[in-house]
Amino acid sequence: MIRVLICDDQPLIRTGFATIIGAQPDLEVVAECGDGRAAVDLASSLRPDVVVMDVRMPGLDGIEATRLLAGAGVHYPVKVLVVTTFNLDEYVYQALRAGASGFLLKDAPPAQLLHGIRTVAAGAALLAPEVTRQLVGRYAARIRPADASPSVPLTARELEVLRLLATGLSNSEIATALVISHETVKTYVSRILTKLGLRDRVQAVVYAYRNGLVT
Repeated sequence: MIRVLICDDQPLIRTGFATIIGAQPDLEVVAECGDGRAAVDLASSLRPDVVVMDVRMPGLDGIEATRLLAGAGVHYPVKVLVVTTFNLDEYVYQALRAGASGFLLKDAPPAQLLHGIRTVAAGAALLAPEVTRQLVGRYAARIRPADASPSVPLTARELEVLRLLATGLSNSEIATALVISHETVKTYVSRILTKLGLRDRVQAVVYAYRNGLVT
């Protein structure tokens, strides 16, 4: 059972999400709240598997709440799926840098929301390849140091996979580009995350740009 906390300042949205999520046999809504501070407090006491987080809220907004729940240095991070009305690059960038594992728009179909929750709960990232390409294209300069010359503990093939992943390719697209199977790509991605101590694909993208592995 995947335990979900819903945080959104609009009661109608919270009710809609709770109805959709609660109808699934493998998902359980453990609590709802209307601001980021409440989400942080509830997550601390309830330990949900996933927090579905809005961005614009009174008091503590979703970005800061995400940083407190899943950011660098958090001892017991919680997986956060940001769901917002605003399809703005800056929000995507800030949410992922704050530690979010996924980003969806509120007008996404219910099936996509449910898929997002399950994907994030399983430890994967949820970010459409086209969003990744747009994001890194605009913000790569911010996250890549000018003097990057790292010693990366990856094989040549793993570096190939990481570079393709960082440019926004899906597993299927990477498999086609390298003429290998989809399952082989999944294995490589898993090895990369383990070797680099990264949580998910989003962190792998940021890592690649920070260390100058893609331009």
